[in-house]
Order: sequence, then C-alpha cells, then structure tokens
Amino acid sequence: MDKLILRHGAALKSKYGKAGLERIDAALKTLVTADRRRGIDTQVLSVDETAAMKAHGLAPVARTDAKALKAAIDGLAGTLAPHYFLLLGAQDVLPLVPLLNPAYTGDDGDTDKTVPSDLPYACEAPYSTDPARFQGPSRVVGRLPDIPGASKPDLLLQLIRAAARAKPLPREQFHAYFGLSAAEWQASTRLSLSNLFGQGEQLKIAPPQGPRWSKAELAPRVHFINCHGGDTSPEYLGQQGDAYPVAHRASLLRDRISAGTVIAAECCYGAQLYDPEDAGGHLGIALSYLADGASGFFGSTTIAYGPSEGNGSADLICQYFLQRVLAGASLGRAALEARQKFAGERTHLDPVDLKTLAQFYLLGDPSLQPVGFASHALAKTRAFKTAFAKVQDRGVRGLRRERLEREGLNLGRSLPQLRDSQQEPAAPVEKVLRAMAKESGLDLRQVRRRSYVLQAAKQGPRMPARSIHVLKGRRSNGQLVTLVATEQDGELLHVRRLHARGL
Repeated sequence: MDKLILRHGAALKSKYGKAGLERIDAALKTLVTADRRRGIDTQVLSVDETAAMKAHGLAPVARTDAKALKAAIDGLAGTLAPHYFLLLGAQDVLPLVPLLNPAYTGDDGDTDKTVPSDLPYACEAPYSTDPARFQGPSRVVGRLPDIPGASKPDLLLQLIRAAARAKPLPREQFHAYFGLSAAEWQASTRLSLSNLFGQGEQLKIAPPQGPRWSKAELAPRVHFINCHGGDTSPEYLGQQGDAYPVAHRASLLRDRISAGTVIAAECCYGAQLYDPEDAGGHLGIALSYLADGASGFFGSTTIAYGPSEGNGSADLICQYFLQRVLAGASLGRAALEARQKFAGERTHLDPVDLKTLAQFYLLGDPSLQPVGFASHALAKTRAFKTAFAKVQDRGVRGLRRERLEREGLNLGRSLPQLRDSQQEPAAPVEKVLRAMAKESGLDLRQVRRRSYVLQAAKQGPRMPARSIHVLKGRRSNGQLVTLVATEQDGELLHVRRLHARGL
C-alpha cells in the first residue's frame, strides 16, 4: 500500500454531524480515485472503529488520545508499511503529541511548557513526551487540517478536493519566490534565499513594506517567511528597533495565492491551528494559505528560533524542506528529509535544536508532488514504459523509503541524549556567558539559565563529557534572546545567539 489516510469517524461526526461525515467520506473516495490514477494505492482507515482496527491486531483510538494514536501508527507501520501517512483533521480530531519543551525557562523566557508535535508519529520509538527520544524520524507523515472548533466541514472538504485535483507543475513555475523578512533579520533571510534561489534581491522587508501585498507580489509558488508570529494570531509582524508593524495578515490572502503554492514560515506559532473564535473570528495564516489554494505549509506550532545574521535552527529546517520540494520530492518526503538533514548534520541536538525538530510539521497531503522533474531519456522509450507501466513509481518510491528508514533509525540510535542537570557552568564559562548576555542587551538580573548533560548513545561514537547551558532573557523592546553554550572539560567549546521569531 502507498498511502494510508487515518480518519477518526466519531470525532468528525461530533464536529460535523452525520451528514457532514458522509460528505467527508464522499470527498475521500474522490481522493482515493484520483490517487489511483496517479499510481498511488490509497486506503482510508477509521482508527476509532473496533472492527477496522481489530483486522490489523490493534485497539481502537479514543478521541484526543495521542498515546493510543501513536501505538496505532506504530502497529500500522509494521503491518501495512505505507509510504505516506495522512492524518485527517486538526488536533481536536487527531491529537498532536504534547512533547515537553526542552528549552522552557518560564514566564520571562520561553513560555511553551509543551510542544504540540507530529514528530513522534514519524518515528519508530514508542510513545513518550521526551523529545530526545524522537531524534530519528523515518516515516513520511503529513496532516490535512480542518478548523479547530468548526461546526461545518467546508474547509476540510475544499482541501480534500484540492488534493485530488493537484498535479506536479514544471520546475520553471517555481523559479520566482515571495520572500518576507522582519527588517532586523534581513541579513539572515537573504542568505536563506540565496541558498535556495541563488539570490535574495526580491526580498520584501517589514517595515516599511506590508501587509497589503498585491496579487502579483503573492503569485510566486514558493513563499519563504521570516517574521514574528504570535500565539493564536492571524498576523505576522515585522520589526525595526522597538517597532513591530504588521507584515502579513491572514484576511489579506484571499484570492491572491496561486494554486500549488508551498510555504515555509520560520515564525513563532507560524503553523499553529486554533479555533478562530479565540482570534476574533479570524483563521490563522497557515489555514488561510491552504484555503486559498496552497498545497503545503511547513511551519511551527510554538516559539521558534534563529539568528539575526547567518543561518541556524528555523532557518535551516525551512530551507531544507523547500530545497527538497524544489528538487521534485513529495511534500511528505521533503518534510522527512528536512528533519533528517537537520538532525544528521549535528554531533548532538541541544535544547533549541530538539525543539526545532519537534515543532515544525507539514500541513498538506504528504503524497502531493508540487514540482515535476525531468526524467531520463530511457524513461521516455516505449520499452521502458511497457516494462514499468504498473510498478515504476511505486518501486522507486519503495527504494527511497528503505533508505530514509535506514537513515532515521541510524540517527535515533547514534545521537546522544540530552538530560537535565543541576551542574552550573565552570567559573570561566559563566563569566564569558554573562559578558555575552550583557552585550546582547539583556538585564543580567532577569536572565534565566537551564543546564543539561549529554549522554552518549549506546550505538553512537564515544564522546567526552559535555554540558549544554541555555541562557534566556528579554531586551528592553521585549524580544526574547537565547544563548546556547557547549562546555567541555571546563572550557567553552561553542556558543551561539538566537532570537525568538515572535514576542
């Protein structure tokens, strides 16, 4: 089987009634038929139905039970081994896993106690709320969301039907981009765009620009956004000094987004799904993009981080996602490869790295391939087409999945585990960190610190004892700044400064 759509009938019926559920099921049949024409064998499974789950030797999943859903996905990965898992609905239909935030420092710093995450569903490791257990993703997972708290299934129906109609487009239609950055971070964003497109000249900067973008400005099918986001907010903000003007507004996207657009947003809470009633009746930006024709949105559920210059954390994982999309990967494979590359390029994942890996997820059908790629000349011959008429895509996809599974499992087994520690930095390290915090504009009386130790994995390389220290504080303009330092043998081995992509 190629794609498994997980549906919670009881939760959908509770939200939309019997008639609404019937309309959703009819739309899913259309998607299954469209997938068949694309060479994708798709099945819909009701994870809450006893008989359906018993057929696979599994227990039904109660509504909002993330642990049970994780166990079901683990079991189905073993018995059916689908190339794609598609979770149908927002977190009030199929829950996100509430991972503990390793970068949490309380009310004056990173206020996220948990990180709602789809990452555990992409990993073999059993259920846990410890993000360090999910450093080795090996499965392709995406979520086709509906509106939390909604009573009508109109948006979900629209997204299912759009997925059924979607087709790969020529690479030439993805040469242009819409790039948007807070003014304070424009150096970092230009570097990201240069890495993706070879240049960053078309970057929009807020302020002075935004939020009333024209249809022509928003027409490119790749959007890369590096702005401030907020909890339960339909807006992204720019920044210049102490000014935080609106840079992007959900209500201004309508009828301006090209079909098939793919978005990567670094913003805090950039892909958060919330009940519009909690935001004055306004949808979030991620859902607004999808409602207006976008095929995929890669963003964060919580406070995200990146440097003001250079690249790191959110910059990198968003770049990796778009790089793979532009190379012709499906949305789901691009998300998985971005996660693997982000984790695999490091000797260890510090608290901010772990949070970054956990918080970014895919909204959209993971099997969709936005960008078509040129095939080899041999593939165009009659003999080749005859030989592989039924198995070519599935066979090649299966080979890729074997490689991705191997890489994910190797990461999970070899990366060190991060553990809380009461050990304070060595005196010379403490002195340097306090000086850096002061020069970063932080009030030392309000700086919060958490420390950790790294435990070598049983199957990983030998490593000396290392400690990680995270210092967080706010500048006078309210911006959250983080210093992440690595200590080894009483000496400062590495340090980086990161800025929260939100207030």
